[in-house]
Amino acid sequence: MHGGGLELALLFLLAAVIAVPVFRRFGLGAVLGYLTAGVVLGPYGVKVIRDAEPVLAASEIGVVMMLFVIGLELSPARLRVMRKPVFGAGGLQVLLSGLALGALAMFGGHMGWKAATVVGLGLALSSTAVCLQLLSERKGLATDYGRLAFAILLFQDLAAIPLLAAIPLLGKAAAVEGLNWMAVAKAVGAIAAVVFGGRVLLRQVFRVVARTQMPEVFTGAALLTVLGSAWIMQIAGLSAGLGAFLAGVLLADSEFRHELESQIEPFKGLLLGLFFMAVGMSIDLQRVLAEPGTIASIVLVLLSVKFILLFGVGISAGGLEKRGAFQLATVMSLGGEFAFIVFNEAVKANLLDDPTRDRLIAAVGVSMALTPLLMIGAQRMLDAAPAEKPKRPYDDIPDHHPQVLIAGMGRFGQIVARLLVAHRTPFIAIENSADQVDFMRRFGNMIYYGDPARPELLRSAGAAQVKIFVIAIDDRDSGIRTVRTIRRLYPKAKVFARARDRRHAWDLMDLGAEPMRETFHSSLKLGEDVLVELGVAPETARDHVERFRELDERMLNAQYLVHDDEDALIQSARDARKELEELFDADRGEGMLADMVEKQGPVPEHVTRH
Repeated sequence: MHGGGLELALLFLLAAVIAVPVFRRFGLGAVLGYLTAGVVLGPYGVKVIRDAEPVLAASEIGVVMMLFVIGLELSPARLRVMRKPVFGAGGLQVLLSGLALGALAMFGGHMGWKAATVVGLGLALSSTAVCLQLLSERKGLATDYGRLAFAILLFQDLAAIPLLAAIPLLGKAAAVEGLNWMAVAKAVGAIAAVVFGGRVLLRQVFRVVARTQMPEVFTGAALLTVLGSAWIMQIAGLSAGLGAFLAGVLLADSEFRHELESQIEPFKGLLLGLFFMAVGMSIDLQRVLAEPGTIASIVLVLLSVKFILLFGVGISAGGLEKRGAFQLATVMSLGGEFAFIVFNEAVKANLLDDPTRDRLIAAVGVSMALTPLLMIGAQRMLDAAPAEKPKRPYDDIPDHHPQVLIAGMGRFGQIVARLLVAHRTPFIAIENSADQVDFMRRFGNMIYYGDPARPELLRSAGAAQVKIFVIAIDDRDSGIRTVRTIRRLYPKAKVFARARDRRHAWDLMDLGAEPMRETFHSSLKLGEDVLVELGVAPETARDHVERFRELDERMLNAQYLVHDDEDALIQSARDARKELEELFDADRGEGMLADMVEKQGPVPEHVTRH
């Protein structure tokens, strides 16, 4: 295809829109759909794209962004909680698989120890995208083996970073006698620059950008951070992904973490899909057809070795029953997307030749294609066998999912947050003012920057597990927009929303939220104190205030039923004023408003508490 960038973009999007839904419909996963689309379109398929190298080079930005998002997930606190399964089971799996596969590559493939090490460790890594997608589709993420799989994948993602960083140095060490200490110095200097800049400068930059209140500028700053840190590492001879990963880790515990993740996620998803399509294009089908026995042997050895070792790791280090270990080994025996990057980097470093790289990439691609089918077969075997009572080796890991999400941490939201803290109820707070976020964080409050009306930010903050949303945003339009988004995404969730006045409360009631008028209860308390100070008995003052509250809430609900009719609204206000005059002379009001309330019958629960 010799068209311009627009034609290429349209072609890739069309292929993704067609291939991915079809493959997911048959339970084969999105990654396999992308790979197949790439094979069909590539130089070894129908040759719509005749040269896959430029596409592969450009699409590696998707991998860089994936590493950045992985870094954002790896805060030190999270690693401490998961340290045993991550570093125990994960480290054991990578070490044993790398040694076993590397030894087979060295003795069976006649490679040097440097090349065999890279091949063994590259094949030891499993596909994070494929594994998590398959687990999600089969509702396995919450199971014991699913959680252990996630921990091992987490360690594999960590292990891939130093592996990618070491490949250029191994290549230079293989090309000359001894290491090039200037290259080592450049690598260390680049890492130090990214760490120093990320720790000292990045947060200040994002605070300044956030104060502009311009989402497109924040998006640009996020992309600049990812690509800039990747570029610094690349010019130092290291992997571009290492820089993006370090930047993500440095921002993992910042107030901008969720906003950054929501900004990068759409770009990452599309570009990562493009990367898989480019990998599919680079698979030499002619070589696979010319050497079917060799490719099949590599695939068989890969799946067999990793299956056996994962089964053993699942039982020993993971504490799984045989059934869970079998499921773990089935889903994770495949090769991974990092292997594509590792083997390409190894070719650039002169550790592998092109034919060997092509064979390995083809074998990894075939293993990824076979895994969904193997899982289907394994599940049928397990369904036919009686299930054993599962253990729960993760009982010591606390659940940090927030029960409450507070949007807006001004004077209103802070009071709710303090009460939840005193009650030891986990919550997460999101604030759209960078200055307020900075102020609250000085006192140790875990608050994040972002617009809570954005669906991507809510998903990133774990809103799917939230039981109650508290919308305490000062700006009326922003609050309404946030409530509308939450009701659309999470229709069964309970939403309490701050209301500035009666019309604001009615708008919130239209959306199914429970409005809380911000000055109503405090004004009632002040009025009670004034009555007592004027000589009214405290019990009488409290009774009068309670009657006033009941009348006002009845009036709010009654007016809500006619608030679109201006004439009816004015008349109800007049009647309410008359009833207020009789309030302290009668046990119950006798005006038209009371009749309206009685005729309407019971008021729905979601409009009765304010």
